[in-house]
Amino acid sequence: MTKEQYIESLRKLNLKVYLFGELIENPVDHPVIRPSLNSVAMTYELAEMEEYKDIMTATSNLTGKRINRFCHLHQSPEDLIKKVKMQRLLGQKTGACFQRCVGMDAFNAIYSTTFEIDEKCGTNYHQRFVEYMKFVQDNDLTVDGAMTDPKGDRGLSPSQQEDPDMYLRIVEERKDGIVVRGAKAHQTGAVNSHEHLIMPTIAMKEEDKNYAVAFACPSDAEGIVMIYGRQSCDSRKLEAGADIDLGNSQFGGHEALVIFNDVFVPWERVFLCKEYEFAGMMVERFAGYHRQSYGGCKVGVGDVLIGASALAADYNGAAKASHIKDKLIEMTHLNETLYSCGIACSCEGKKTKAGNYQIDLLLANVCKQNVTRFPYEIARLAEDIAGGIMVTMPSEQDFRDKKIGHYVEKYLKGAVGVDTENRMRVLRLIENITLGTAAVGYRTESMHGAGSPQAQRIMIARQGNITGKKELAKKLAKVDETKNRK
Repeated sequence: MTKEQYIESLRKLNLKVYLFGELIENPVDHPVIRPSLNSVAMTYELAEMEEYKDIMTATSNLTGKRINRFCHLHQSPEDLIKKVKMQRLLGQKTGACFQRCVGMDAFNAIYSTTFEIDEKCGTNYHQRFVEYMKFVQDNDLTVDGAMTDPKGDRGLSPSQQEDPDMYLRIVEERKDGIVVRGAKAHQTGAVNSHEHLIMPTIAMKEEDKNYAVAFACPSDAEGIVMIYGRQSCDSRKLEAGADIDLGNSQFGGHEALVIFNDVFVPWERVFLCKEYEFAGMMVERFAGYHRQSYGGCKVGVGDVLIGASALAADYNGAAKASHIKDKLIEMTHLNETLYSCGIACSCEGKKTKAGNYQIDLLLANVCKQNVTRFPYEIARLAEDIAGGIMVTMPSEQDFRDKKIGHYVEKYLKGAVGVDTENRMRVLRLIENITLGTAAVGYRTESMHGAGSPQAQRIMIARQGNITGKKELAKKLAKVDETKNRK
């Protein structure tokens, strides 16, 4: 699809979206939602441009057609590398979350997992999913990959919860399909998606088998309700004539709480149904892909933030100070380290039994562990360079006011020759990325997106092969452990 076709395709959906306690009749043009839609639209716009064709598109292994890379099943380490480069490019172009990564990562995790479920259980999930992927690719759909459940009491398993709906579950099996109930939380881009692709959120035991479910359904399926998540400074978008104060007026991201009120799913769209022993595999593979993703998207937004910080230093008249130069160097070093991890886990990717390629899980988790830390330091340095005026600056309405605007113009002026409005715009952009509506796609999401820091540490411990490293040390030190038993 073109950018315009994507936008029009969303208008045709009968979405049930609530924001500020009201049902939104037209989510596409709502001022709070539209910037996030524009970010997704950029994934379509760049794919139509010849200069980005190689990075934004790929040849489908299922149909042989040219498709948007966000709908692609990775066929080589080169594909994995191009994925990260594509994500960095889009982060640079939008300065925000462009929302299609979760679906792409879900495609690849479910594709390989269903193959291995069928291999062991004699099911036909994989062929169902292949047909679903052809549908997604042929129509160039945006799909909300949905994994995270509300979870309720974290100390209890799904089946032990006081309220059984704290994890999405199967409540009925029919001849023609299943009925599901529950919710998926923190769903990136849900309102801007054509479809929801559901996965379990944790490894499960037999008593949790009703929660071991994966399926796809349209975003406007009967029984689905989406409640739009609040973001810091989001109400600024509702102010008349708002522009400067938005920081990034054109692009943004969003999350939503997606409710499934007894939603019917036909069997051809069910890809896991009570095979609980495979829930952990699906979760682990998806998490690996998505942790790789952060080595691209966060780096692209980091590029924008570093550039804005350098501009702020220029406009403040401080660019020549040695400590400012050093801070920009440190920001660049941290950002490129994140990118290096994303590329490294891609280069070490291996072929799955299903034929698509999976990243190196250890390096992907190292990548995401760094993402839980480095963007916070990059943001801290950006705020340091920008100065306190970033959060004490008068509003755009004051700046435009005929009576007091000249005061703002006069006293917010920075370096000689720098326009006050330009200085305000750059400071608001830094505020937007570090504290405002874009923070959900940069700072806070860096901590909790694709799993909390402890989730990565668990995987690093599992994948780190400490036993093998001990053997390396024993060999070089000529350790004879038979002596330990005497």
